[in-house]
Amino acid sequence: MVRSEKTRQLIIEKTASIFNKKGYTGTYLSDLTNATGLTKGSIYGNFKDKNEVAVEAFKFNYKFQSERIIGKINQLDNAVEKMIAFLGHYKTEFKPIFENGGCAILNTSVDADDGNELLKKEVTRSIKNWRETIISILKEGMSKGEFKNIDVEAFSYKIIALIEGSILLAKTLDKPDILLQNIDYLQSEIRELKIK
Repeated sequence: MVRSEKTRQLIIEKTASIFNKKGYTGTYLSDLTNATGLTKGSIYGNFKDKNEVAVEAFKFNYKFQSERIIGKINQLDNAVEKMIAFLGHYKTEFKPIFENGGCAILNTSVDADDGNELLKKEVTRSIKNWRETIISILKEGMSKGEFKNIDVEAFSYKIIALIEGSILLAKTLDKPDILLQNIDYLQSEIRELKIK
């Protein structure tokens, strides 16, 4: 069967939330055929195996959220405002994130950590991209005299860890306030770094 970009995209879009909710091992071929309305042959005519579908589904989930965040921060000139907007994304978008199964990075990293090198590689790349975005904004703010000098590496990991942990707890315990309060905390910390 000849691969069709349109069919590949349909498969990715229809299965992205399934992989995010059920994980790689919990997602079966029947889930893919049911979600897409396609046959096993159609799916494997467009992807070499379930792993390839899972990797592309993860990329789709990650890209969806990251493009929305980047779109927000690219509209701003001030690094402090960029960081506040970056963090604010999770306050305004937590419901769709939860409905999609939670954070794709967290879900996929737990699923792939010890058994799926291809997925782990994609998650690792995504975390590095996320970290680099934060570091870039912080360095920009320091170079423009907007932020005090800080250890941007350590602070970027702190932000990521607090966001990821908060999403996990808030979704699992069905207590969105955990996430919202921790985002407020991080936004306050960003404001404290601002040079008056």
